[in-house]
Amino acid sequence: MTVGLRGTAPHPVPGPPRTLLPDDAWHGYLAVYDHLASVTIAVLPMVALAAWVLARRRRSAGVEPGWATRTAVTEVGLVYAMLPALWLTLDPGARAGSVTGAVSLVPLQDLPHMGTFQVVGNLLLLAVPGFLAPLRFAVVASLPRMLVAAAAVSASIETAQYVLQLDRVSSVDDVLLNTIGAGLAALASRRGWRGRRDRDLTRPRRAAVV
Repeated sequence: MTVGLRGTAPHPVPGPPRTLLPDDAWHGYLAVYDHLASVTIAVLPMVALAAWVLARRRRSAGVEPGWATRTAVTEVGLVYAMLPALWLTLDPGARAGSVTGAVSLVPLQDLPHMGTFQVVGNLLLLAVPGFLAPLRFAVVASLPRMLVAAAAVSASIETAQYVLQLDRVSSVDDVLLNTIGAGLAALASRRGWRGRRDRDLTRPRRAAVV
């Protein structure tokens, strides 16, 4: 499971995988979020500095100032958003390495068992990358392509959870929620990336990002 499935029910589980965390698991799981939030906030000044340095370097290389700032902020923002997402999704459960990963490939089978916390968490997991990626990369500056990219990233995470035996449930419903969240975020930034491919085609070669 992408979000909220550390400490799932014992294996093997008859019927569809249960996605609700046991009551006594919430304290430990929320502690992970608290720690992650603290680290994320603590490194924010360094992230801002990295974006500023990268933008300044590109301006010095002859890149148009507005484009240099935009590319630097979006690139650093993508890395800043993905690292916590990977931390959450690849954080091993209590029996990691000692149990075989569970897989749920039937769409909408797990969704009724998810709590609000898990549904919202899965929707938000790739929201920031979904918002920023079309602003930076012309190849995903369309909703269908962004959805395909988000689904590929989410499926890769689910596959890693299974292969690495992280004591989580790899579910197709996670991929669906992650993809929907990224798609909605991409629509929110649509005004910024609409027509991006046309602008890239007319951008002078000297303005290419280095």
